[in-house]
Amino acid sequence: MASRSQVRKYIAYWFQLGKKVLIRNGQEAIRPQVVISGDRYSEEFEECWQKILSVESGDCYLEGTDQTIKELLSPEWDISPCARCLMPIPFHVKGMPPECCPCFDLPSWPDTETPLPRSPICSKSHLLSICERLLSVNQKDNIDTHHHNSENEGFKAS
Repeated sequence: MASRSQVRKYIAYWFQLGKKVLIRNGQEAIRPQVVISGDRYSEEFEECWQKILSVESGDCYLEGTDQTIKELLSPEWDISPCARCLMPIPFHVKGMPPECCPCFDLPSWPDTETPLPRSPICSKSHLLSICERLLSVNQKDNIDTHHHNSENEGFKAS
């Protein structure tokens, strides 16, 4: 079952590639100009997300797909990476995989030359985790170097 946060991330990723969400049974298309603002989703994205979840919006679905957002939030659906482009796609938990990825109508996708869509990142915590990894690697290197030097000392004494 896809969680609400997975479906939200799915929509945000496709918004970043220019896809729209059709609301009111396809009568209106929405897409925020800005999806990510610093370490969170933009206010404009949040407004679109609330509109998508609103009962007044009726059936809503990502442009180029057949599954409604309401269906994706049910236990019958999950979200996984596409085998072709690694973007999130919905698939029926019991049954056949989707016929195609929403990227089918994007002429220049997948594009390995541009960054992939992403989720918001807290830069401070992301940088701290990188520092911690570097420190742990550095400590391991120091231990290995110390151990290697100790073995060499034994050879010199012989």
